[in-house]
Amino acid sequence: MEKVAFEGWLESVSTSFLVLSDQQRNQTLDHLISLSGAAQLRHLSNGLEALLKRDFLRLLPLELAFYLLRWLDPQTLLTCCLVCKQWNKVINGCTEVWQSVCRDLGWRIDESIQDARHWKVIYLKAKLRMKQLREEDAFETSSLIGHSARVYALYYRDGLLCTGSDDLSAKLWDVRTGQCVYGIQTHTCATVKFDEQKLVTGSFDNTIACWEWSTGAKIQQFRGHTGAVFSIDYNDELDTLVSGSADFTVKVWSLSAGTCVNTLTGHTEWVTKVHLQKSQVESMMHSPGDYILLSVDKYEIKVWPIGREINCKCLRTLSVSEDRSVCLQPRLQFDGRYIVCCSDLGIYQWDFASFDVIRVIKPQQDPSSLSLLSFGEVFALLFDNHHLYVLDLRTEVTVGRWPLPAYRKSKRGSSFLAGVTSWLNGLDGKNDAGLVFATSMPDHSIHLVLWRENG
Repeated sequence: MEKVAFEGWLESVSTSFLVLSDQQRNQTLDHLISLSGAAQLRHLSNGLEALLKRDFLRLLPLELAFYLLRWLDPQTLLTCCLVCKQWNKVINGCTEVWQSVCRDLGWRIDESIQDARHWKVIYLKAKLRMKQLREEDAFETSSLIGHSARVYALYYRDGLLCTGSDDLSAKLWDVRTGQCVYGIQTHTCATVKFDEQKLVTGSFDNTIACWEWSTGAKIQQFRGHTGAVFSIDYNDELDTLVSGSADFTVKVWSLSAGTCVNTLTGHTEWVTKVHLQKSQVESMMHSPGDYILLSVDKYEIKVWPIGREINCKCLRTLSVSEDRSVCLQPRLQFDGRYIVCCSDLGIYQWDFASFDVIRVIKPQQDPSSLSLLSFGEVFALLFDNHHLYVLDLRTEVTVGRWPLPAYRKSKRGSSFLAGVTSWLNGLDGKNDAGLVFATSMPDHSIHLVLWRENG
């Protein structure tokens, strides 16, 4: 057919085709396809691929492609990486996408690192760690053996664990190696705290003592309580030691002189925890930088100003029930901004600026049987008689647990503690290492729960 005649025929057929219904058009195409040879079918296939299989990710501006990718879940993102090299390149180049999915898993994000591949690798590592937590495969256990009587006092710092025992000794252990670094003769220890040079112990004999690690010598003794000393804290900058006792009092001491500066009264139960901390917020009662003392008994938390010992008055008393019907756990956390304490009703968080309760967390487990070990920005570490629990504070859902042996129980909360706690503010791929939990056992050993290396 001549070109002119063909063009006229094609125009006529096209006009007729346009007036057909969809069904008639489909029948027409089916008939033409049945009449086509290999060359026509190949041409048709190539043309349809260009029309129907358009790569929208390649065609979109990069900023818009990144915006769309942020709506995908991590597993879909990983699947999309397998579509083609171009998709893999685009997805691997979107830093915000991988930072976001890491953040959703409770990972701490360093905004200065803008390498998307780095965050993709971190995500894969985070995904594995969270899977291990769910499947009770994130931790491993170890034991420290050396005491010959019950161990009631534990304190952890920078990879070292101090234990105080009824065998009249205190030992300092390297958690990584399990070796005893120092061992000194003391009195019966109800509570301990240490630094590089010294160890401070509170005792069931109503006294407090300060010991030198290098020689084992007693360099100071503090007498004045008429009941066992259950909790101590000190600050070298202030030259101040504080203590809580079974005599219902809190005492403030000169750390260097060993003299009692003040006795704070008002508690009507054993004072099981004292804590010294700088305030980080301002209110009508305190300013940022002021030193604050918190003391806890069975029902109340009292807030005291430190540095104004003369006529020192309690700033505020906190409780979870006015009729003293709800007990507080002997565990307290205070970072200068928030006060956190566990009770029979759940975990209470107070804002330190206003002293208002801003959050009550009721875990899936029975709150009356749970104890708080440590509370972070992302996770909290809890335990009961049988398990250790990792709670995601954003969803208040337990994301991991670990079985515990029949450990020695203490109403004062001194025979167990959390180890490294920085990961509770967000995992970063480095802080999920070292000691997680330690507790004393009936056979006088120390049971350790440690992070298993993340493969």
